[in-house]
Amino acid sequence: MEIRNDRQKGLSFTEIGKKHNLDWRTAKKYAHSDTKPAYILSGAKPSKLDPYKSQIVIWLDEAPYSAQRIFEKLQEQGFSGKYTIVKEYVRTIKADLNEKATVRFETMPGLQGQVDWAFFEDHRILVDGEIKKLYCFLMVLGYSRARYIEFVTDMSTNTLIRCHINAFRYFGGYPEELLYDNMKQVVIKRLIKQSDSEMNKQFEDFAGFYGFKPVLCRPYRGQTKGKVERTVAFVRDNFMVGIKYDSLEGLNGQALKWCNKVNGNVHATTGEKPFDWLHKERLSPLKREYIIDKINLRRVEKDCLISYAQNKYSVPSEYVGRDVAVIVLDNMLAAYYEGKQIALHRLSYNKKDMVVNKEHYKRMLIKQSFDTENTLLRNPEIVDYAVQQADLGIYDAVIGGILQ
Repeated sequence: MEIRNDRQKGLSFTEIGKKHNLDWRTAKKYAHSDTKPAYILSGAKPSKLDPYKSQIVIWLDEAPYSAQRIFEKLQEQGFSGKYTIVKEYVRTIKADLNEKATVRFETMPGLQGQVDWAFFEDHRILVDGEIKKLYCFLMVLGYSRARYIEFVTDMSTNTLIRCHINAFRYFGGYPEELLYDNMKQVVIKRLIKQSDSEMNKQFEDFAGFYGFKPVLCRPYRGQTKGKVERTVAFVRDNFMVGIKYDSLEGLNGQALKWCNKVNGNVHATTGEKPFDWLHKERLSPLKREYIIDKINLRRVEKDCLISYAQNKYSVPSEYVGRDVAVIVLDNMLAAYYEGKQIALHRLSYNKKDMVVNKEHYKRMLIKQSFDTENTLLRNPEIVDYAVQQADLGIYDAVIGGILQ
């Protein structure tokens, strides 16, 4: 499958043969074969390590333990063999894991990009009369190798989101998934399984708004983000050497020209110009813009209410436990989930009001018995504003209107 995938990417049979240590004729045969080859192996001699091999793979998948540490862990479980066979097996498994990680992230068009931060500790910049540290945001598309860089003075979540949007504009869209290491702006608590990790809620809402999938690097598997790591080194050794600038805007102007230059040059790995391959990426078009300055995230409580300015506002019951984006304009409050408006209320300027729309509790009422009503709606202090049909374009423009 890897050989056929490499052939689809345009690699020659000679290049495929070198990559997989095969004769080019064998690579050609496998690339054109409809079935995988069958091998007949002679029976292997039993080894004292055999009962422990699956456990070693599990340990090495968790962390890059040394062969000596694996040997000690095996001895704790009763292993009586010698260190040499453990050392050889660990070396083989580590090489296999590294190869799989490298192949996994040779992506097809439009599938994946890679993102990273770089800190330029030897550089400072004057912004609003204050000397600040200099950081660089980097994004690389996996298939075309098109690169985008932008310099900033902080690495906050809002800054990360702004840089993403600027990169999307530069590329003309965004891939299906973006790969990150364990940066706190994306993941707050990283566990072995991504599904068990705690994501940054603001960034999770941003990713959900556009519909791309954030993918986290496996711990201790830095080579899976190799394309953007090489770009970091390239920026240090190529762009930053002898650079002169007097403002952040001027520096980013030079950075944009540099991106245009390198994306217009032949890439050493693909042998093609990234700009020539960019149209093959089939990126998702940027039809809406996620505007973060006027957005607050709020968790929907069990009573279908969100808090804002010491008041409570209702949203539909199906969003209980989720984080929704809240926007306030003039005298109205709007709630959004992944770019979709789910509630609109008149803003209360009192304290401890409950602004509730009965329609938001419809699903909860249906689940109750026929003779039972929701007692929450008996509360005389509830302020239930009926929302009239209106042009909602102004609110959609804030959360992400259609770009012209």
